[in-house]
Amino acid sequence: MTLSVRIISCLDVTDGRVVKGVNFTDLVDAGDPVEMASLYGSEGVDELTFLDISASSAGRETTLDVVRRTAEQVFIPLTVGGGIRSAEDVNQLLRAGADKVSINTAALKRPELISEIVDRFGSQVLVLSVDARRARTESGFEVTTHGGRESSGVDAIAWVEKACALGVGEILLNSMDADGTRAGYDIGMISAVRAVSKVPLIASGGAGALSDFAAALDAGADALLAASVFHFGIHRIGDVKSYLSAAGYSIRMPNNS
Repeated sequence: MTLSVRIISCLDVTDGRVVKGVNFTDLVDAGDPVEMASLYGSEGVDELTFLDISASSAGRETTLDVVRRTAEQVFIPLTVGGGIRSAEDVNQLLRAGADKVSINTAALKRPELISEIVDRFGSQVLVLSVDARRARTESGFEVTTHGGRESSGVDAIAWVEKACALGVGEILLNSMDADGTRAGYDIGMISAVRAVSKVPLIASGGAGALSDFAAALDAGADALLAASVFHFGIHRIGDVKSYLSAAGYSIRMPNNS
């Protein structure tokens, strides 16, 4: 049985508002997170990812109130990330309505956090967010932290391998070079991560033309995440699904359960 490709909308939130920029800079207000979550849910998006991009850099906890209100509006899987530093943080988010959590900075600092979360809640709740860019590392890719503003010096492919060994359930691979550019997903990066990981892989960063979505799937992605092309009405969820379905990919169309 072929699993359906998941189309995921990402809500990057700071100070309670959805924002979008290029390479996480020059952020523009894109709307209210609860209203946008409700809209995408009605349009047939398969999942939502809610990232508090200010949480790690400012040391704040993810805003539980926005998570609760968002979860009340949508009845599809909701992943929440930003400022998660412990298994207890995960517990609070799951109780607030999240289905999965996404971690990045804290796991790099303390990789055993992955095992602690998996042991308590199971690997199915844990997404490793890898904000990667091209760099002079062994693989040619490095991990960044704090919304892409800081280099970790860690090889991205080696980090994915380690995280998978520790039990992470899914990889959210965000190309910091392509983020917000609408110039296409980083196909080389997707292929490199796919080669070392068997867990589901979500491609993020760079979606522009409809053909970009298909290219990421062909490179090995299992799910496709986008933000600005949806937020600013360049494509609707249905446009992407119809295109991919016509191209022969297994897609869950909005009128199907």
